[in-house]
Amino acid sequence: MSELLIIGAGGFARETAQAVRDAGDTKLLGHLDDNTALHGTEVDGVPVLGGCDLVHDLPAARVVVCVGNPRDYAARARLVRHLGLPADRYATVLHPTAAVSSTSEVGPGSVLLAHCVLTAAVRVGAHVAVMPHAVLTHDDVVEDCATLAAGVRLGGGARLERGAYVGSGALVREGTTVGAWSLVGMGSTVLGDVPPGEVWAGSPARRLRTADAPALDELVTRTTGGPAT
Repeated sequence: MSELLIIGAGGFARETAQAVRDAGDTKLLGHLDDNTALHGTEVDGVPVLGGCDLVHDLPAARVVVCVGNPRDYAARARLVRHLGLPADRYATVLHPTAAVSSTSEVGPGSVLLAHCVLTAAVRVGAHVAVMPHAVLTHDDVVEDCATLAAGVRLGGGARLERGAYVGSGALVREGTTVGAWSLVGMGSTVLGDVPPGEVWAGSPARRLRTADAPALDELVTRTTGGPAT
């Protein structure tokens, strides 16, 4: 039985831990989190072993990074870059009720929670978070570090570019693109392409403003090749 470390100890990390326990085919060693107040405690019965860099002292264990929220949905990408682990250190976590077709692909470090569906020829990149009851239909592409909150529905041939965040219950029309590091608000209906680095919301979704600094920093990093702060 392989061993697993979960980076983070917040809500998404706890949900991932539960998915691992429900699957029953991996030994969950514990959480790693840089909040020192959590060290030596347990979260839902799972120990918090220490800070994130402890991952380098446990080279036999595979890893998933489970951090980030709508206020800083770039946190996962920053931490993956900070850790500098090779792709083969990362596990892919699939809840046993997730339905992933034989023609679909899910990259390393990604997590699919309960009752999500990938129908046909769906491509999910690395370090993607797919929350419960999300539905990805034929030919969808979800790039690295994107987040689909609970109940998201993507029409066929939709694309979420790197780091995009789609809030709970949002609908994305077939053939449309949500740009890199953009955020779509919960319950929104996306009928046309969303440019990179913006916040959209409503039904139909409209531009509200530029994305917050953490997401924009990632967008600039990928565009210019410069270091993120």
